[in-house]
Amino acid sequence: MTLQTVLLVAAALFSVGLYGALSQQVLVMIMMGLELMINGLLLAAGAFWWFLNPTPTGQVLLLVILAAMTVEMAMGFAVATLVHRHRRSDMTDDATELAG
Repeated sequence: MTLQTVLLVAAALFSVGLYGALSQQVLVMIMMGLELMINGLLLAAGAFWWFLNPTPTGQVLLLVILAAMTVEMAMGFAVATLVHRHRRSDMTDDATELAG
């Protein structure tokens, strides 16, 4: 596996995520698109780290960022679930006013 192959996969992940985030109106689908975009960026960063400086210290930083992203997405899904319970809709237009 070469750096170009990994970067090609990362670009494909980012592109699919960008299309998903821009073309959807459902909150969960937008968050999934954003997740794919961030995963593409993390894959590219990990590939650069691995192919240019193959020490495990940089990989640990990427794992910490991935764990923080997981918590952030869980909070996003909690907000989407709360909006769905209160407004009976999961569209972005209904989530414009999120004040108490």
